[in-house]
Amino acid sequence: MKKKIIIASIIIIVIAVFVIVNVTSKDEGVEVQTEEVFRADITQTVTGNGKIFPETEVKISARVPGKITMIGVEEGDSVRAGQVLVRLEREQYASGLDRANSALLEAQANLTLAENDLKRAKELFDRNLTSDAAMDMAQAKYDQALSLLQQRQASVDEAKDALAWTVLSTPLSGVVIKKNKELGEMALGSQFQEDVILVVADLSVMEARVEVNENDIVNVNLGDSAEVEIDAFPDTTFTGRVTEISNSAETEGLGTMEEVTNFEVKIRLLDLLPSFRPGMSATSDIATETKKDVLNVPIQSITVRERKTLKKKEGLEEQEAPEKEETEYNPKKRKKSKKQEDDLIEVVFVVNEGIANMRPVQIGISDDNYYHATAGLVEGEEVVTGPYRVLSRTLKEGQKVKVTEERKQK
Repeated sequence: MKKKIIIASIIIIVIAVFVIVNVTSKDEGVEVQTEEVFRADITQTVTGNGKIFPETEVKISARVPGKITMIGVEEGDSVRAGQVLVRLEREQYASGLDRANSALLEAQANLTLAENDLKRAKELFDRNLTSDAAMDMAQAKYDQALSLLQQRQASVDEAKDALAWTVLSTPLSGVVIKKNKELGEMALGSQFQEDVILVVADLSVMEARVEVNENDIVNVNLGDSAEVEIDAFPDTTFTGRVTEISNSAETEGLGTMEEVTNFEVKIRLLDLLPSFRPGMSATSDIATETKKDVLNVPIQSITVRERKTLKKKEGLEEQEAPEKEETEYNPKKRKKSKKQEDDLIEVVFVVNEGIANMRPVQIGISDDNYYHATAGLVEGEEVVTGPYRVLSRTLKEGQKVKVTEERKQK
């Protein structure tokens, strides 16, 4: 009997200790992390991913078909403006020019003959010694000879141009970044479709061509500064400036759930550049707006509560019965109505002497970690930043909290 009494006593003591510990832990409040509101510059950025390209590059291609008889450069070679890079076989084009010149001489002789005949016909016509028909015939032969001469002259110009295109030079100084053909290969040659033999680029002026989402492109302007990170040069950031914004969108995954619409933005790199290679992957942060010496509040500290909750806190409205939680799926209520959205307000929880006080806050621009607090906060105040579940759902006005981690900013 005594043994049972002792066991029961031990059980009661254990339960009592458990209850006391549980009550004590509750008294300590919910555990949260906090951070101080501080003053600093804040810059809003837009991120884009893309690649590095020369700002200026030219494609050396043939305008006439022919076998390549000389390529004077290799990939990576430096070239100067006007330097001859490629030669094509020229014999057939030189022969064509000779034929065109010969035909031109014949046309000149025919024109001279027709001109003399026209003069004689005019003299006879003025003396009434020939008919109108003979006069018209002489004039027609002269016009025909003149037209033929013009055609032959055009043929000579075309032959000269074709012969000139057998020698290909570069219009700018730079570096050969691509070589598509070798000595002895055929250059197809076309005025309507490029048959690129070499690509020459000015590597002293490079640009990043990045894709910016349609939701962010409205914030980007010409002249905005940017920081560019290139995968091949880790731990190095290059400065740049926006020089061009595309007016046409590029859509990926059209008609699918993954559909994305982007716009191309070109950023000229301003730093003294190392040996970049076109096509290197890059990520850019474009600074679209900067505020100097403003209040910074952590992004994760901003949450939302119903407006009526704030009114209850301020004593402006009588207690309302909470809405019944929906347990069944209702397709008509998948999205919040405009009224429901208006009923939500952005707030932070300010910790003062271990108590969380809900406070409405107005925010402006943001960077990756902080919002600009335009109203509702004072420098040095301590705001709750986590845990997320506690902050977004369960934390209430006047609730006791225990700070487990506090970060102070300068």
